[in-house]
Amino acid sequence: MTDKKTPKHVAIIMDGNGRWAQQRNKKRTFGHKAGVEKTREIVEACAEKHIQSLTLFAFSSENWARPEEEVSYLMELFILALKREVRMLNKNNVQLKFIGNIAGFSSKLQKSITDAQTQTINNDGLQLNIAANYGGRWDIVNAANQASLNLAPDELLSEEVLEAELTTKELPTLDLMIRTGGEKRISNFLIWQAAYAELYFSDKLWPDFDSTELDKALEEYGDRQRRYGKTGEQISHETE
Repeated sequence: MTDKKTPKHVAIIMDGNGRWAQQRNKKRTFGHKAGVEKTREIVEACAEKHIQSLTLFAFSSENWARPEEEVSYLMELFILALKREVRMLNKNNVQLKFIGNIAGFSSKLQKSITDAQTQTINNDGLQLNIAANYGGRWDIVNAANQASLNLAPDELLSEEVLEAELTTKELPTLDLMIRTGGEKRISNFLIWQAAYAELYFSDKLWPDFDSTELDKALEEYGDRQRRYGKTGEQISHETE
């Protein structure tokens, strides 16, 4: 795969932690812990491949509806993981950023998020974006509300103005979205940003998704022709 076809921005829906644990007769929380370990491997792999930006769907705005015990465990796991993983992120020159309604978390978790972002702010390698308490519809509505504050009374909202207020406004355009776990939907994740992203679905549950599986997704991405509404003949002519 040539550099020309390496995606600048990859997003992953990390699905399957709970099912992975249940297959082993363990609590779902066991799967979430394994999922954190897998995340480290994939982040390191993306950094080595010089991908500019990696966005991971860690906790959706709909996940609050899960059992209270599981949600509480996830919140504590976030805090522990942030404190533990910052050293690894700095070692790999990774800059950490959170996107989503962070104000919805406890003050303790908010502080952990702020501290982790501050500690990696000067890193200029891979940008790791954690989507937490995030929903694509929330992102669009929030952006529209922010944009409307600066519109003149007779000015209409444009795509460009709205896009400039999205949580991903400073990131490269999304090129590739991967979902693990066998489900084939994007579950309210980056729905604006995914308009022309390539979609890749893996049957592997997230704790089983390794760097080899990532390579398969990147290889398939490299073989695809991205047309953006044009014909295949037009794209072929432009790249000759």
